Amino acid sequence: MTRRLTADDLYRIPFASDPRLHPDGSRVAFVVTTADREHDEWRSCIWVVGVGVDSRPQQVTFGVHDTSPRWAPDGSALAYVGDAASEVARIPVQRVAAGARGLTWSPDGTRLAYVADVDAERGEHEPVAVSRFDDKQDGSGLVPHRQAHVFALDVVSGACTQATCGEFSTADPAWSPDGVWIAFVAAMHDDRDVRPGSSVYVVAADGSSGGEAQQRTPTYAWAHAPAWSPDGATIVYAGTLHAGVSHTRLLAVPRTGGNVTELAPGFDRNVMVGAPAYPGAPPQVTAGGTVVFCARDHGCTHVYGVPLSGGVPEKLVGGDGRVVLGVSAPPAGELAFVAADGGSPGEVWVGERCLTRLFAAALPDVELIRPEARWFTAPDGVRVQGRVVGDASASGSGPAPLLLDIHGGPHNAWGPAFDGVELHHQLLAAAGWTVLLLNARGSDGYGESFFGALVGAWGRADMGDFMAAVDTLVGEGVADPDRLAVSGYSYGGYLTCWITAQTDRFGAAVTGGCVSDLAAFVGTSDAGSRLAVEIGALPFEDPTRYADLSPITHVSDVRTPTLVLHGQDDQRCPVGQAEQWFAALRHLGQTTELVRYPGGGHLFTVLGRPSHRIDYSRRLAAWVSRL
Repeated sequence: MTRRLTADDLYRIPFASDPRLHPDGSRVAFVVTTADREHDEWRSCIWVVGVGVDSRPQQVTFGVHDTSPRWAPDGSALAYVGDAASEVARIPVQRVAAGARGLTWSPDGTRLAYVADVDAERGEHEPVAVSRFDDKQDGSGLVPHRQAHVFALDVVSGACTQATCGEFSTADPAWSPDGVWIAFVAAMHDDRDVRPGSSVYVVAADGSSGGEAQQRTPTYAWAHAPAWSPDGATIVYAGTLHAGVSHTRLLAVPRTGGNVTELAPGFDRNVMVGAPAYPGAPPQVTAGGTVVFCARDHGCTHVYGVPLSGGVPEKLVGGDGRVVLGVSAPPAGELAFVAADGGSPGEVWVGERCLTRLFAAALPDVELIRPEARWFTAPDGVRVQGRVVGDASASGSGPAPLLLDIHGGPHNAWGPAFDGVELHHQLLAAAGWTVLLLNARGSDGYGESFFGALVGAWGRADMGDFMAAVDTLVGEGVADPDRLAVSGYSYGGYLTCWITAQTDRFGAAVTGGCVSDLAAFVGTSDAGSRLAVEIGALPFEDPTRYADLSPITHVSDVRTPTLVLHGQDDQRCPVGQAEQWFAALRHLGQTTELVRYPGGGHLFTVLGRPSHRIDYSRRLAAWVSRL
């Protein structure tokens, strides 16, 4: 006998990530993250599973926050970032202190490179003076005197060298094959706060250059996750050719600098390097010269390979129902990866063999409700893909209440996999609701023209897509026109505010992490300058457009009872955006409620307290269920 998922099941779900194949291909190290009810936090440990048929996953570290497993090049040791050293199952380990990012072995196995924060000393009550507005960061708060720099640790002597220095932050370190250089990503240009961008740099790994780095890619563009060719002559990276709204592409540049080339110029999909709430994995280059990378297509995330010389990508790992969350490309042979689908938030695979059954082992009695892929036609004839989550046995006969849930980004996408974040999808479907997840214009995975369709037209370019899909489900008798609700987070929160200011068709709304005043967002968000790229101008350059596209301008037309959910410490969409929306609705006499999550950043439903994730979904489900 099986049952449906409940909110409290979050404390039993194991989330797999960051697979790393042993150099001899015999086993895979990976991270398992679980929610700790007692301490209300996420805990992670390193596990290892063999590739043999009868192998069982084994936990090999027992810290609180152990992450980033990395095999030494000869396979003799496993490095990781964690709280306390462990040596379990006869696997020697090399621990790097918690807080390090981008851990990677030197080719000869004698050093580890990583990025760590360097904080200038400052009194608790000392005034903070800044000359740029890159002084805060979501999840970290005020960071006016904090930089993240590249370090190289000698694993024998313990000596640590700071390879970079200066008033900038670095990410994504990568060793050259000869161990002389470290490539990394940074934004060092003086106007980086008003003209966003990042570049690939190289620096001497032994610190002999005094931290002076050499820039290798353009300034006013984006760069992520550099990787070296086997001969060290080329650096491959994911990035853009300009800083506008466009796909991330697979690019290459000579180690000594020069022209940037695109390795898959006809590939009209977005390269996905992986991040919280975004699937994918950094590009990797095999010994044979194949560049392995991830890209999203129609909500799924696949693994592709393309020659270092360029060409047409070949799909290496696919499947219409899978989302790849991490990849380990060996020098030769099969890939290791983590893939999620409608029945699990992630399992470890090597080639076509699934090595784990983590979700089934932890919740053997739970059967998830899988989304059904659907296509809809917008008023202008454009076809738009969505997914519908519903339980026919729970809904009974006749139309069901419908929740339209809108993803953030706006350049993200709903996929076919259960991610364990939007618990309310499962809760509502089990209670007889239909949940509509639409990848409207602006979503990723449908080509660059579709991806960029919202520039200068937030709300106006995509609202018709959503309403057409709702109308279709109403017309089919799937959705009850008198019981429609709308919700969304981040950009989805913005669009929830926008839609309820344009139509009274929805009887309930829940806006999370919202934006209600675009002009205020530019001056208060840690990513305010990026919004100017999306809108096509700064507020003082086109105040009419900002006012027109801001939901707060049209708030007097809202009649929908609205729940406002927001992280109190959100620096991406500051809490004042939620306060404005709530205050306006309250002054107008509309039914509304504001819920603040203490300590919550913009990604609090992803990275914050497990209890907050559960509370968010429960409140959302309870609010719309009053219909």
